[in-house]
Amino acid sequence: MPHAGTFVPAGMLDGMTERARTVPDTDWHVDRLYDFAKGLGASLLVATHSRYVIDVNRPPDDRPLYPGAENSELCPITLFDRSPVYIRGHEPDDMEIERRLETIWRPYHEQLSKGLRRAVSRYGVALLYEAHTIGSRVPRFFEGRLPDLNLGTVHGRSAAPELEARLFGVCRSARTYTSVLNGRFVGGYITRHYGCPRQKTHAVQLELSQATYMDEAPPFRFDEVRAEQIRAVLRALVEAMLGWGAKR
Repeated sequence: MPHAGTFVPAGMLDGMTERARTVPDTDWHVDRLYDFAKGLGASLLVATHSRYVIDVNRPPDDRPLYPGAENSELCPITLFDRSPVYIRGHEPDDMEIERRLETIWRPYHEQLSKGLRRAVSRYGVALLYEAHTIGSRVPRFFEGRLPDLNLGTVHGRSAAPELEARLFGVCRSARTYTSVLNGRFVGGYITRHYGCPRQKTHAVQLELSQATYMDEAPPFRFDEVRAEQIRAVLRALVEAMLGWGAKR
């Protein structure tokens, strides 16, 4: 859960705009949404720092994930609505970005790498499920309303075809929700970097529309009734992934 964090160090807060201090583009309540995961035996890695401190789901060299389309940066300087993150003159310089890489980005990826290596060593296969949520309408990144369930496998490169088919089958069977495979969001840096079936590591990303479980306007209220309905689909996805892995 790389975008669940809301923590911003006090020194950085002082240089941020009033709107940015509310970290509006967080993957709100995603850890609560997947509160069943540990009970299924899955381990969790949940980011603590806001994506506006540093985005652990972006390449360390800040190469665009989607060339030719709108992208958010390693250390973003604008919010999703294009308003500024920083008061003018407080944007991070190269030295500050490198400091954030060393103290936040790299430790996160060290933990992730260890977990995947441990899984391969113990079970012969590692399964990585990257859990995201996003507003249903974000004009900067896509037109109109986003499908409810956006499954990404980097166009089939980050997971075995059988696993991809099984998971998308779960999405399509949830007929009260719209779904797409490898649409606008095919997978971020984590899915692309770690998903390698030849090395027995399979990674998928689910970008879930926040309209399925919460109020999208501040204060971003979690709706337990809506959440319980979509949670059944999310649980089925995780169970399907674990079931596929267990056979291997």
